[in-house]
Amino acid sequence: MIRLTPRPATVLAAAAVLALAGCTPTPPAGPSEAVATPAATATAATTPSASAAVPTLVPAGSAAENLPLFADVVRAVWAGPDQVSGRAYVDALVAAGFDKSAMQVTPDATTIGNPAESIEFSVRWGEDCLVGQVGPSIGDPVTTVLPGLSTGACLIGQTRAIDW
Repeated sequence: MIRLTPRPATVLAAAAVLALAGCTPTPPAGPSEAVATPAATATAATTPSASAAVPTLVPAGSAAENLPLFADVVRAVWAGPDQVSGRAYVDALVAAGFDKSAMQVTPDATTIGNPAESIEFSVRWGEDCLVGQVGPSIGDPVTTVLPGLSTGACLIGQTRAIDW
């Protein structure tokens, strides 16, 4: 019987997601709500909003400022055929402008050759790390910003060489 032990980064990522889950603003209810008119509806439909903006890399920005792009890339790969391929995430992140030399990724397979239940990947960004986790045991992809390790790495445990 194989006993799986959660990695500290996984536990921290899950805790961060749970902590932030209740932090979404709720719009006011009641008579103060605006009533949409046909003219207002047409304007809203034809004018792009800031929330619909496509995330872009912010080279001089923080890890938190680059999390929207990181998360979009992860969701796009997850929606494709290579959902649990570390290389697919690394390649997509590089194509989006992230530095390959600042990345780490865990193996796609277990030590006995079975597909991994989850994989993690990261990009070191200054003192912080953009961290993603995907896999059949995870459900939807998880992305977060975590503090970098004092070793200069982001992930604890076995990672594989990014030598392509």
